[in-house]
Amino acid sequence: MDFLNTIKSLDTELLLFVNGLHNSFFDELMYAFSQIFVWIPFYVSALYLIIISHKKMDAVWVILSFVLCIVIADQVSSGIIKEAVQRLRPSRNPALEGMIHIVNGYTGGKYGFVSSHAANSFGFALLSSLVFKQKTYTTFVFIWAVIVSYSRIYLGVHYPFDVLGGMLVGVMAALIAYFALKKLKPSSLQASGEIPATIPNSVLGLSVAGMIIYALIEM
Repeated sequence: MDFLNTIKSLDTELLLFVNGLHNSFFDELMYAFSQIFVWIPFYVSALYLIIISHKKMDAVWVILSFVLCIVIADQVSSGIIKEAVQRLRPSRNPALEGMIHIVNGYTGGKYGFVSSHAANSFGFALLSSLVFKQKTYTTFVFIWAVIVSYSRIYLGVHYPFDVLGGMLVGVMAALIAYFALKKLKPSSLQASGEIPATIPNSVLGLSVAGMIIYALIEM
């Protein structure tokens, strides 16, 4: 029991430390990073990359593996673990009222363990890095996943251990999807041509640049 209380105390202290490092610029930037719709161009570019670098049916199988990965990550994190654990988000915890810096009135849903943002972003990052096998892309996509996950703590809607748990769920989902793809359609893991990872890298970079400009305007 003392060990669990120590972990919970550490979790809260880390949350308050990260959430306390706020300013008007990072408030808007981290808020933007947490919005799912702003990453649609990046997801579409990755989908396009799969289509142009794989044979037709192989591309279909790869896309289905991404769907499987996200479904597992999202449903396990939001549909199963959150409801089973029912840990209040810090932004909704009465014991932390007045101690959490809330950005743009955003408090998230009722429960926070585990973070579905972290699960989905890390699941996508790992699976896409295994499929594309591009060192630069792998670096960029994991930096993106880390910042998305960090933004959840910064905004006060998740504890650090919520995010860590979400990362583990995402990794599990990606590995399940990858090994299912490897088992059922191994040829889909062999691209029909060179994979030009500059496409999603460029779109990801432009998306981040756009959010930085937005944050500068809104601060």
